[in-house]
Order: sequence, then structure tokens, then C-alpha cells
Amino acid sequence: MFRFAIAPTKDMDIDNLRLAILNYLLSQQRQAPFTVRIEDLDKEAVIEGKDTEMMQILEKFALKHTTVLHQSERKNIHQTLAIGLLKEGKAFICTCENNVCNGRCVHKEKQALETIQKSAKPFSLRIKNEEDPSTSFVILNNDTTPSALFATACDDMLEGIEYIVAQERLKPQQKQLESIKKYLGYQEHTTYLYLPDIETKENQTYTLQWLFEEGYIPDAIINHILLLGYNDAPKELFTLPEAIAWFDIEKVSKEHALFDIDKLRLLNKEHLKRLDDKLLSTVFGFADEKIGKLAKLYIEHGAATLKELKAHITPIFTPKTFEGKWETQMHILEKLIWEAPVLHEYDDFIQYLMEKSKLEEPAFFIPLRMLLTGTQSGPELSEIYPFIKSYILEIAS
Repeated sequence: MFRFAIAPTKDMDIDNLRLAILNYLLSQQRQAPFTVRIEDLDKEAVIEGKDTEMMQILEKFALKHTTVLHQSERKNIHQTLAIGLLKEGKAFICTCENNVCNGRCVHKEKQALETIQKSAKPFSLRIKNEEDPSTSFVILNNDTTPSALFATACDDMLEGIEYIVAQERLKPQQKQLESIKKYLGYQEHTTYLYLPDIETKENQTYTLQWLFEEGYIPDAIINHILLLGYNDAPKELFTLPEAIAWFDIEKVSKEHALFDIDKLRLLNKEHLKRLDDKLLSTVFGFADEKIGKLAKLYIEHGAATLKELKAHITPIFTPKTFEGKWETQMHILEKLIWEAPVLHEYDDFIQYLMEKSKLEEPAFFIPLRMLLTGTQSGPELSEIYPFIKSYILEIAS
């Protein structure tokens, strides 16, 4: 069993996603279940609806989970296991203030629990280490909620998690996690792989929501993240299913890797080229491969993100503004297009409009381009026309 654990207390970022991808990839390579754990015990820090948003993001990346667990659903189980350790003498009651144990509590008898509960005096439960009380860490907080560390150890044990890719900052917790599982009688071995946080230029934080808003697609983001610190990829452009066949977790560098937004942009452009034309057209509200091909024409002319493509495609199908220097000419051309027969070839289309309008350059092509594309620049109209001719009446208005 493999798992991805995340707290719904902030927007999901690229560090979170990297862990999700790597743990999912390993589960697929080993044909093992993959579970998503929502660490929502700290109710004051949890942002309402953030868990749903995170699950939707994982779905966009096609990281299919076998199960999803909200840690709060197991709160009673965690509490029961903690009390069990107290009864077995493996934990002790601590009534010290400010969450700092002075070491005297370790000798309290477990029978004192009922007396303390009746007195309503705040207390916590700590793992017992009589040799060094300072290392006796909390497993049950004084508000009766399990500590994050204890809940994590319990859930890893209950789910039989065998391998965990985690952030390097969590490495100091491993000894405590293993102690808890040992005290609970769990004998199975868990392998941990720690990776440092991803570095970015100017220490910028990239959230997945921001990347989506900027028009980066899941395949490109996954591609870039799997290349971070990995120098032995058989090819630079790939999808997650393709990577599952060759990716070796042991070849991932333990050094800080740089998330390069410029590199992502290049990968995004290449993955957009790979998209099915009809599927790409749905981004703009169509189900027409010609519109997908139109978008790819703009990719060839420099667009690299969905946001940039929308900036080109949307004006084509948006009602035009008839004003300014070319207002008169645009109205003339609009009327002629509405009166024109069906003209399949671009040359026939241009010849018809020129003959009927009597307009000459620049009073012909500039207003025509503005009428058809909403801008004065872009690919040649001869390249654009084959993809928009069936929508010409809708466009020229």
C-alpha cells in the first residue's frame, strides 16, 4: 500500500504534487493500492472545501486512488490506541503546562487518569521514555485530539503502508513514527525516501491553481516534475503512463531541484501539439477538430499555454468593435461576407471581396483581419481561413 497525505490548510503546490505523483507511480509499478489521506485533525487550520479542491486536482492529473480517508474519521480509533498504550504502561499522563514536560509526570500511575478526568484538569498523553523524559513526545493532546505524529503512525500501521516518499523536513520524525508503531505491536517494515523541497527562481511558490489559470496542462506539469533531479530519462517528452515503464525512484537526486517555469512552458507547448484536435477545441467551447487545428496554428506562431491560445481564439468568435480608423471598411466587408456565396478557397474569398468592395491595401487587408480575428496581427489569413470558413457569418459580425 502507498499513500499520499496532505493537510487541507492551504493551496496545493508543486511540492505536494511531486509527492503525490511519485507515491502513485510507485504504487502502479508495484501493482499496489494507492490511498489519499486528508490530514484534517487541526480543525482551526483546515480551510472548508479545500479537501474537495485537492481531490479534484488529483483527478485532473489522473492520479487514481483506491481509497480516500479523512484522518478525522479515525479520531476515535487513534484515541483508543493511545489509551491502550497508557494501560500497557507505554504512555503516561502529562499535566505540565505549555506543552513542555518537566519529566515528573512519567511516574504517574495510569490509575490517575480517572481522577484527572474528573477534576477537568487539562492533560495530554505522551510516549514513555524513562531514560530520557525530554524525548517523551505527545500522542494525545490536552483537547483529546491525537497528535499529527501519532495519527500518522496509526494510519500507516492500519493501512499497511510499505513505502513513503516524503519531504526531507519530516525526516526527524521517522524515529518517533517507528517508535509508535513498535509500541503498538506493528512489526512490518516501512521504507522512507526523503526529498528536499523544490527550489524556484526568486523563491516563488507555484500552486496548482495558479498553473492551471496560466494555462499549463497536467501532462506537461507531470513531465517537468518527473524530470526534476532525474538525469537518466530515456526521453524528454513523456506522459505519466509512459514514465511508469522506466522511472526508477532510486535515480532521483537527493539534492535540491529547480522548477523552471521557462522549461515548463516549452514542455507545455509540445504537449499541446500532441493533443487530439477535437479535444483541444473543447477548451474554446467547440467539438470541432478544425478549431483544434486553428489553435495549433497559433502554437506554431508562438503560443505555449491554454491562456495564450484563448487570447487568440476567443477574439475570433467575439462580436467585433466597429470603430476607429477602419470602421467604414469593416462595415463594408461585413455586409459583403453576409451576401457572399459559399467560398471554400481562400483565393476565391479574397478575390470576391476585393472586386465587390473596390478596397485596396491597406484599406482592405487590415480591416478584414480585424473583422475575422479581432486583431491586426497573427498568422496569415490564408492559413486561418480554412479553419474558420464554416463559421464565417458568426465571425464577421
